[in-house]
Amino acid sequence: MLDKIFYNTVLCQTYSPCGKYLVAGNIYGQLAVFDLDNIFNPVIELLTPDYNKPKHIHTLESENQVCSLVSTENFLIVGSVNEILGWNWKSVIHPKLGKPAWTIRIQPKSFIEKCDINYLWYSEEEGKLYVGCGDNNIYIYNLEDGKLVSTLEGHSDYIHCLHGNGHQLISAGEDGKVLLWDTRMKKSHNKIEPYNNSKVARPDIGKWMGAAALGDDWIVCGGGPRLALWHLRSLDVVTVFDIPDHGIHVSFFHDDCVFAGGAAKHLYQLSYSGDIRVELPVSSTTVYSAVLRTSPHKVLTIAGSSPEIDLCTTFNYRDQVLHFR
Repeated sequence: MLDKIFYNTVLCQTYSPCGKYLVAGNIYGQLAVFDLDNIFNPVIELLTPDYNKPKHIHTLESENQVCSLVSTENFLIVGSVNEILGWNWKSVIHPKLGKPAWTIRIQPKSFIEKCDINYLWYSEEEGKLYVGCGDNNIYIYNLEDGKLVSTLEGHSDYIHCLHGNGHQLISAGEDGKVLLWDTRMKKSHNKIEPYNNSKVARPDIGKWMGAAALGDDWIVCGGGPRLALWHLRSLDVVTVFDIPDHGIHVSFFHDDCVFAGGAAKHLYQLSYSGDIRVELPVSSTTVYSAVLRTSPHKVLTIAGSSPEIDLCTTFNYRDQVLHFR
C-alpha cells in the first residue's frame, strides 16, 4: 500500500456542476472526491490534519485505471478501459458509490486488445459525448439514449486529447497529427503536423501531440513538438512558446492567456505573444491534468505523477496541496 501511495499518478480531474466538489482519478482505478467548501472555508475548531484529503475514495469494480473524467449536470462520466461509466452526482458524493447509472462499452478489435478511453469532451449544446480512444478513433454518443451517433476515423495511433468550440472539434494524437473536424461531417477537413515544422519539431522528444485546444481564432497545441500558437484559418505558426519542458500534456485558453504544463517544474500562464506571465510551481514531475473553474470559487487544480494535487485560487501562486491518499 505504501508503494501505491508513493507511486500514485493522477491522470484526470473534473468539478461537480455545483462547483463544490473536485473529483480526481488515478491509475489504480480510484476516484477521490474532495469537498472544496470544506477546504476553502474550514471551521477552525473542527479543523483536522485530514481537511485537505478526500472526503471519499471510491474504487472502480474493474480496478482498471481512470483515464478520463468529464462532468455534466446530472452525471460524473468516467473513461476507463473498454468502458465509459456514468454515475449520478448524488451517489458520487455518498460514502458508498454503488453501481453506475449507465455503462457504454467500447468493443476492441480483438479480445486480447484493450482500448483506453483517453479523453472525454462533452458538448452541452448538443448533449453529445465525444470520446478519444486508444483504438485511434473518436466516438460520438448521444447521452439521452446512449446510442453511438458517429465514428470519426483519421488518426493512425491513439488519441491523447479532444476539444470543441461550436461545430468545430480538434483532436491530438500519438501519430503527431492535430486534426480539425466539423462535427456535422465524418471527415477531418484540415490537419497540422507540428513534427514536420522546423520551428516547433523536437525529434529527441518525439512527434506525439499531447494537448490541443481551440479558440475563436487560434489553436494552441504541443507534445513532443514545442507548445505553439497557430492561426486557425491559415494554420500558420504565430508564436512558439519558449518554456523549458520535455513534453506537453496540458494546454488551454483562459482570459486571453494560454495555460500549459507537462514534463516541467511549472504550470505556465503565457501571453499570445509568448511572454511568461506566471510560473506556478507544481508537485508533480509531469502534469497530466489541470482544470479551472471560476464559480462559486475561483480555483485551478493541477495533478500528475504524484499523490499531491496543487490548488490555486488566484492563479498566481499555489495556495494549498491536496493529498490523494
